[in-house]
Formats: sequence, structure tokens, C-alpha cells
Amino acid sequence: MKIGIAADHAGLEQKQKLVSLLKEAQVEVVDFGAHEYISDDDFPDVVSPLAKAISIGEVSKGIAVCGSGVGVSIAANKFPGVRAALISETYSAHQGVEHDAMNLICVGGRVLGVSLIWEIIQAFLAASFQEEERFVRRLLKVQELENRHFK
Repeated sequence: MKIGIAADHAGLEQKQKLVSLLKEAQVEVVDFGAHEYISDDDFPDVVSPLAKAISIGEVSKGIAVCGSGVGVSIAANKFPGVRAALISETYSAHQGVEHDAMNLICVGGRVLGVSLIWEIIQAFLAASFQEEERFVRRLLKVQELENRHFK
């Protein structure tokens, strides 16, 4: 499984630590930046390449970090096929994948420590979509909403 990761200036330090942890865990990581601290960078610019990569299937899941996690979540959800959510605990990290086919987690680099973010990521990566009828039905409805508004 190939995982993408991206962060703005407010999430850069956390992202760098997470990339190391992912590589230590032998996860294939594509780092979409930022690669250096630029205090006035904008979260839509850094999350867009990651969200596009998920949208076109270049990576299967993603992790986005900004100060609160809210901005990257809003921007990422503008891309077809991206189901991003702000996550701050492990239950939602796996349940969002299992029930909602979430493929991008967004976390706040200024509100969560790297240890908790790592636990969240581990729960997210270990989870798989449960193809029960009710979950598939709901996913199809979400996809229909997306198709209706993007085409």
C-alpha cells in the first residue's frame, strides 16, 4: 500500500517525524511536501497534490497535517473520490475507513502530539472498508452526491 503525506508550515515538524515512523514501519510513503518551513504557505496548495494523487489512484490513502487539521480537510474534500476527515482519536481513524471508506485523514499538528498522531495513523492504515450492504449503500449515495455536483 502506497501512502501519501502532506503538510503546511504548521504541520511540517509533525510530518517529518511521521515520515520517519512510517518508513521505520516499512510503509511506502510519498511525501508531497512541504519540504521546508515557509511561514506564509497556504494549506490548499500543499494538500492539493496529495488529494489529486488519491483521486487518480496514485496513492491509496493519505495523511494531511496543518495547524488544526480543519483547513486541509476542507480543501481535500473538493477532489472527486477523496473522503477526508479531521481525526483526533483512534476509534474514528478505523471506523471512518471501515464504515465510510475514508481515504485521507487530517490531523492538527498544533493540537495533537506525534505519539497520538502515530496511534491514529496505525489504526487508519490497519483498517479496511467493510463491504456490508449498508456501508456500500451509503458509499454509493455519497458517490452519487459527488457525481451530481462535479459533472
